[in-house]
Amino acid sequence: MILTLATEAASSTQRFADFEVPAAAWWALLIGIVFLLLLDLLLVHRKPHEISFREAIIESAVWITLGLAFGLVILFWQGGQAAGEYYAGYLIEKSLSIDNVFVWAVILSYFSVPKMYQFRVLFWGVFGALVLRALFIFAGVALIERFDWVLYLFGAFLLYSAWKLAAHRDAEIHPEENPVLKLVRRVVPSTNDYHGQAMFIREKGKLLATPLFAVLVLIEATDVVFAVDSVPAILAVSREPFLVFASNAFAIMGLRALYFALAGMKDRFRYLDLGLAAILAFVGVKMLIADFYHMPIPLSLGVIFGVLTIAIWTSLAADKRQPPKADEHGLPVDPVSEDVASIQPPPPEDRVDEREPDHS
Repeated sequence: MILTLATEAASSTQRFADFEVPAAAWWALLIGIVFLLLLDLLLVHRKPHEISFREAIIESAVWITLGLAFGLVILFWQGGQAAGEYYAGYLIEKSLSIDNVFVWAVILSYFSVPKMYQFRVLFWGVFGALVLRALFIFAGVALIERFDWVLYLFGAFLLYSAWKLAAHRDAEIHPEENPVLKLVRRVVPSTNDYHGQAMFIREKGKLLATPLFAVLVLIEATDVVFAVDSVPAILAVSREPFLVFASNAFAIMGLRALYFALAGMKDRFRYLDLGLAAILAFVGVKMLIADFYHMPIPLSLGVIFGVLTIAIWTSLAADKRQPPKADEHGLPVDPVSEDVASIQPPPPEDRVDEREPDHS
């Protein structure tokens, strides 16, 4: 219904939505985002606990509903053109973020982060991602407005990213080889023990970082890589910073719940990377031909939604024909555990210390 309203209303001949956004609208958006995040952190997840699949599905549904509902606000405020661009950006970011979820799964498994503490580190990871995306978005829009040729650079980069994603979709992820992680371990005094949800503790008068801090830094570093793909992709369907940031924010805020729902299902979506590569290639071509042909937003929405649907449907169909691998006892193999099997585990002394950290 929402997409139908947006596409039916998108009758404007403008190439992209262009409207003045009052400061009050920006403040309302930012205050709303902060309120939702604090509500999630201080009320819904006030006490650390292991998030069940059912809880994750319910929370994902709530976040998706909020994201779609904000599109209705855009529809009634600025019309169908703006709403269509918002939904296209939201769908692109949500689609590309699924791959980010599986990278999180590998990182958290590598560091053996207790499940009850995973939400807290992902919360701060998402908060940092919102700040980074805002910087990327305003920088990208400013570059496009100042230098027209940047469009071709972004388009070519998206085509390269699409090829790389399709050609290396089976490549393994090795967190221990990340240069950012190596730098953190070299520069920041750290302990190998987990101390509840604390990222820093004071031990014998010395401030030490716990493994959760290293996890957070690595998550933020990987998000920079994903932002390099997703922000140019969204700029192919909208140039209005308010729409681009809002679509990014509402898609990203629901990633934590999506992680707990999908983290162990990577092998069941075997064709998802090909679908995401096709989406990146599509928006790359769209950006390259923008000076010659402006693709209508309803068509862009249809292509992106169609590609994502086909990728998921074919993956699930293939999964039924060829179920996930089983171990010698006939039990299904956890795909995340299998992914990290070749990665050197943390030192054996890494363990969870449930004692209250000394913050004196």
